[in-house]
Amino acid sequence: MHNVIVITGASRGIGAATALQAAREGYRVCINYHADEKAAEHTLAQVRALGAVAIAVRADACVEDEVVHLFQRVDQALGPVTALVNNAGTIGQQSRLEGMSEFRLLEVMKTNVVGPMLCAKHALLRMARRHGGHGGAIVNVSSVAARLGSPNEYVDYAASKGALDTFTLGLAKEVAGEGVRVNGVRPGYIHTGFHALSGDAERVSKLEASLPMGRGGRAEEVAEAILWLLSDKASYSTGSFIDLGGGR
Repeated sequence: MHNVIVITGASRGIGAATALQAAREGYRVCINYHADEKAAEHTLAQVRALGAVAIAVRADACVEDEVVHLFQRVDQALGPVTALVNNAGTIGQQSRLEGMSEFRLLEVMKTNVVGPMLCAKHALLRMARRHGGHGGAIVNVSSVAARLGSPNEYVDYAASKGALDTFTLGLAKEVAGEGVRVNGVRPGYIHTGFHALSGDAERVSKLEASLPMGRGGRAEEVAEAILWLLSDKASYSTGSFIDLGGGR
């Protein structure tokens, strides 16, 4: 049986780094993306260059009809999913709560909370022994913001990641007896393009000197933690988190 991984938001940043690391470790890889086809195809080419069987599937990970299509494509092209990385996420411009619109709040919660729930649901329908599966593992990509709250910047994003952490804990207990492990990683300041969404593309470079380790993290460092949690080396780990915040 092949190890088959679905990574949401995998066209760039942590998702792309995770796809590459998964390819090195022998997974069949599904690169999910929402809009940037060019970036997804670039990552796909890199993954295939490592010898992996891989596909790229465009789908909005927080719309259930599109999630259904995503997993059906994986079934057909790669086989039943054995690993899911809920990496897709969004963030708004830096703002106090008074400046946040209802649309922004709903968008952040739908993408960062509802999306991972939907993807986990359809992964479980294939992984869990109660549904005829052979087990598997899920890793949710949270943030140190869930612990810190991100005041005066994006309390909505922090709250969404706090909700994702609670979901991770609850789901881990719910499916522990069905052969599925659920864990999370909490990245901090990581050198990716994600911070451009909050209006400050150079945020990590500006703030890394204030971190206990004195530098921002690399996407590859997060990917290594994700793949460890998915692996048999973490076989007794569920409902746990790895913080990747450089001591923050």
